[in-house]
Amino acid sequence: MKNGMLVLNAVLLVAVGVLFYLHFSAPKNAQKAPLVKQVSPSNTNNFKIAYFEMDSLEASFAMVKVVKQELSKREDAVNSELTRLEKGYQNKIAQYQQQGPTMNQVQSEAAQRDVMQMQQTIQSRKQALDQEYQDFYMRKMKDVKSKIETFLTDYNNTKGYSYIFAYEPGLFYYRDTAYNITNDVIKGLNAAYTKKK
Repeated sequence: MKNGMLVLNAVLLVAVGVLFYLHFSAPKNAQKAPLVKQVSPSNTNNFKIAYFEMDSLEASFAMVKVVKQELSKREDAVNSELTRLEKGYQNKIAQYQQQGPTMNQVQSEAAQRDVMQMQQTIQSRKQALDQEYQDFYMRKMKDVKSKIETFLTDYNNTKGYSYIFAYEPGLFYYRDTAYNITNDVIKGLNAAYTKKK
């Protein structure tokens, strides 16, 4: 057993010596293979990024203006209906308060049930109207987003950008205005929207 360990240590010592010799006897000018693949400048020339300013687009795109008007009308209609329901509720309470001294217990309990039913009706209607408005809003915003994406896909067929971003304040800290395509996007979207109408 002791002799086996001695032989094993001798073999390991010889192996370390051979590796040591090979490592330090290599020519000094031999280059090591790069660990990271280098990107050639020709590959980076094809990578282009552009951006458009979302607030300018929202202010100048005719479809966005129409959508904002539709949303405003819908919101006014919701508020009008809720105001009408609330006014009817307040009138009913005032009526019950006037009749209060002359009501018997059965009439008073019926009035309380009626008031509670009106509150529940108003609350249910408010939730339904809010949900309808949110659905309408999401549908309209999806339409606008779809128009922008479709236009940018067609626009980029000739431009060859890798990415086109919508710039919004606070999202990016620096941008080079040489890559700003806002005017092209607004002109193209308005032309397509007017043509469709």
